[in-house]
Amino acid sequence: MKKTISVVALDPRAGSFYADEIQALFGKYVSVRMYSVRDGSAMGHLEQADLFVVSTDAFDTTEEMQQHIPADCQVMGIEVSYRWSTIQKLREIPKGTRALFVNMTLKMAREGITQLEHLGVNHLELIAYYPGAELAENVDLAVTPDEERYVPKGIRQVIKLPHRSCTSGMMIEIALRLGFEELLETREFQAYFLSMATNDYSFGHMLERSTRVESRFDILMEILDEGLIGINEKGEIFACNEKAREITRVSPNLIAGRRGEEVFPYIPFRKCLETRTVQQAQVINVGGTNVNLTVIPVMRQSECIGAFATLQRFNDVEKRQNELRSQLFHKGHRAKYTFDDIVGQSAGICRTKEILKRMALTESPVLLIGETGTGKELFAHAVHSASKRSDGPFVAINVAAMPENLLESELFGYEEGAFTGAKKGGRPGLFEFAHTGTLFLDEVEGMSQAMQIKLLRVLQEREIMRVGGNQIIHVDVRIIAATNESLEKKVEEGSFRRDLYYRINTLPALIPPLRERGNDIFLLLERFAGETQRKFSLSPQVKQILAGYSWPGNIRELHNVAEYFSYTGQEVIRPEDLPPTFLRGREMTGPDWHGAARQKSGRNAVWRAEPEACSQEGQKERSMEFWFVLEQLCRAAREGRLIGRESILAAAREAVFPLSQKEVRGLLEEMEREGLAKIGRGRGGSRVTPAGMELWKKRQITR
Repeated sequence: MKKTISVVALDPRAGSFYADEIQALFGKYVSVRMYSVRDGSAMGHLEQADLFVVSTDAFDTTEEMQQHIPADCQVMGIEVSYRWSTIQKLREIPKGTRALFVNMTLKMAREGITQLEHLGVNHLELIAYYPGAELAENVDLAVTPDEERYVPKGIRQVIKLPHRSCTSGMMIEIALRLGFEELLETREFQAYFLSMATNDYSFGHMLERSTRVESRFDILMEILDEGLIGINEKGEIFACNEKAREITRVSPNLIAGRRGEEVFPYIPFRKCLETRTVQQAQVINVGGTNVNLTVIPVMRQSECIGAFATLQRFNDVEKRQNELRSQLFHKGHRAKYTFDDIVGQSAGICRTKEILKRMALTESPVLLIGETGTGKELFAHAVHSASKRSDGPFVAINVAAMPENLLESELFGYEEGAFTGAKKGGRPGLFEFAHTGTLFLDEVEGMSQAMQIKLLRVLQEREIMRVGGNQIIHVDVRIIAATNESLEKKVEEGSFRRDLYYRINTLPALIPPLRERGNDIFLLLERFAGETQRKFSLSPQVKQILAGYSWPGNIRELHNVAEYFSYTGQEVIRPEDLPPTFLRGREMTGPDWHGAARQKSGRNAVWRAEPEACSQEGQKERSMEFWFVLEQLCRAAREGRLIGRESILAAAREAVFPLSQKEVRGLLEEMEREGLAKIGRGRGGSRVTPAGMELWKKRQITR
């Protein structure tokens, strides 16, 4: 009786291609239907089928898929790869050629490029392109898997590749799920296997359910990473690959035809045959080496016709994990910068670089201390690149930017079903991604007490456990942390654990602020100007202004100024060409400052006050940020409303005034201590007090 297979894909063309491949291989044994999300045929409650084969991009979530596919039907994913003929065609393209790789979506284009790299197509510079993407310059060639409709105009040469085909492993899985094991040994299947440029066959399932391993599968057995020993229903050994012989140190002439328990007394073959159950993984010692052993019965209908034992040395398991982790380099987990990329010749920056170069050679945690915008992440990249772990991954995360529950799953990973929305199969965390490499924790002061305890345990034990998991995972990770606050003060306040502080503060390094780096300002400006490819020079007055400015935003602020200069259209930048939002306040010095500051009044005139106005107050000197926040409170009071931090930040963004939420919170707390403002709790907002309003009025008079 024919079995029914339903193929569900995002695009109807791709779905038809996959359906035709399945139908061609399984022929008279199956009847194949095709549904597409884009043409609407996959919507609604789909008809029952023996097996649903679904592409990964068809539905956004598991919940959405369950709305359309009957709950009692088998479901598996579509896995695709290239054929050898396609790989050979691409290898004929000259080395170093730049080409667009065109597909329907960014995700599909990136997946296609990554898979080609894994299959050895590394001699081309492939650039992901999809509808709506920005077209790269100086590219005349496009490569596309049957999606030439998305190739942009102006591309002179297009190489059309066939759609990626269903993998051998996927076809084997279909056969096993539908009970067509006998088809795996047919010439059609063997020809299909040989045509596919992948060795990712589902050997485990294939060997569990197959009647016997014929000679045509010998090559497949030998490329397994695990040792494999097979016995028949009589307990006689009929298969033993080279990996198994290497692990057990048994000669081939002592194996063939003999009973399993005679040659391998430590493998419970007899128990597996008698109980017809999997003998769960256990650790055995073979020749002084710890080996992970599992014995699996081979069932055909209700009969046990043999068993397979898999053996894998612990060291081999870890080596394989490292190889898989190294593939993450293609996803951006690598350091991009070295110490040579750090621009500066000032004494402070040179000293910091020399200190960190020596620290990089150790395995101890490094703590980078510096104001916001000083380039702490750049230094973290450089430390990793100069360390013994430079060939390993570099993973960065801003721990203060994430809620606690999300941060935990990001750092430690999670198991399937650990929480609502957890990805099927679970997901490794950043500690696992950073194994044998470096993990950079930015703004570490923002970590909650609970997360601090978990981080401390990782640093002490070098072990993690995924959220919702019960297995201990060993990780070898070096920590580089960064902070723009005083951790000592936070320790005294009790918001940062003292034991964790001493763990991550093993090798502290201070990153000097830009205002202390002298002529580095102009070296950095030159670098930033080169990035914009627009030339400009600075007048003596502007040089004096920039040299005397306090640069509260440090290098990040300088980069913005450089980019602004590049769009003024002026070859020589003069004081009047400075950005309208440039913070020209009391920190500035120099004879040309007063003239440069006298601009037309406007919305932002409050915080662009001239220094003489500040000095006339006869009161405590205030920062420009202080006056900006006080102005927002006073405006809100005049309009009869309270104002929250988010509204203040929105006003700052509108005025292009650099303020962070933390800075606003600190300023409001300072005003409350001085009796200038009252901070509302919850969603109530804050308000200015009469004293604060009086201070603001005096400020207006002196201006």
